[in-house]
Amino acid sequence: MIIKSIHLVNFRNHQEYHLDCDKETSLILGENGCGKTSVLEAIYILTRGKSFRATDPDIIKRGAEFYRIELNFVNGEQIAATYDGKTKNFTVVDKKTKRLPSKNKYPVILFLPSDLNLISHSPGRRREYFDRIFTQFNNKYSSSLSKYEKALKQRNELLKKEILNKDSLFSWNLLLSQYGVEIHKLRKEYIEEFNQKLTHIYQSIAKNKDDILIEYKSEANSLTTDTYLRKLEEDYQKDHYLGHTSFGIHHDDYLFYFNNKLANGSASRGETRSIILALKFTEATLLNEKLNQKPLILLDDVFSELDETRRRSLIDNFKNHQVIITSVESID
Repeated sequence: MIIKSIHLVNFRNHQEYHLDCDKETSLILGENGCGKTSVLEAIYILTRGKSFRATDPDIIKRGAEFYRIELNFVNGEQIAATYDGKTKNFTVVDKKTKRLPSKNKYPVILFLPSDLNLISHSPGRRREYFDRIFTQFNNKYSSSLSKYEKALKQRNELLKKEILNKDSLFSWNLLLSQYGVEIHKLRKEYIEEFNQKLTHIYQSIAKNKDDILIEYKSEANSLTTDTYLRKLEEDYQKDHYLGHTSFGIHHDDYLFYFNNKLANGSASRGETRSIILALKFTEATLLNEKLNQKPLILLDDVFSELDETRRRSLIDNFKNHQVIITSVESID
């Protein structure tokens, strides 16, 4: 067990809420809209440093001047976050910081109902999903992605200007090429690690011999920093006309294959759900291997979307982890 308790004040629709997590598995019961997901969101903020669905102004309870969340760990440590309408501060061992320190972050497997539709979702949704995983694998990935996104935003703002000097883009082009190549390399490496385990784990769930593969598609394949930079410079006029950067790893995608065919269209509803379960179990395995820590499992109302066999598989695979579940009905 990792977490002892969580306490919320003015967080979402909770004026005040307290949950004691005194068992390996904690169940949060309630109707839709009562704030169950908000509890998982608060836990995620205090273990990963930011929300998985909103910014702080959206989180603070309507009419309130602040929100505060506190997480108590079984080892006696406490982490708190307070947002006063302008600034958010984390408090770790009585020391305030603007960001949650990397050493205080804890690996988390987050399972949302929307994840079950990942295969048919947009490329942007799949990038967001895998970025959330990869930032836990490696601090370098998290840092490079943050710097890439900031550089991309700055370049796009310049491209929207009616009059633009090409030379003013150079520094941003340089940063995008540097971090773009780094991110591409890590994404390729991590997807290869997923593929080494995914089929075996899927077959253990589905009890068959089907093959699963994730294809990482990127415009940056085989590019060096220099060739990436050259491509950005070549696209200057087109990008200025469009008002945004048309080339780069921010267009990457991850395609799922089921027996050598695109899973979106060839895999049944049940097979798709088994693929996503296998993805989650692979994620947990890799996090444990890389960080030597069993991740905390947050399951947001996914049991209602699974049949009895897949529910049992979910329980069995995460039985040695601390699990916090939200549901509209009791779970046996």
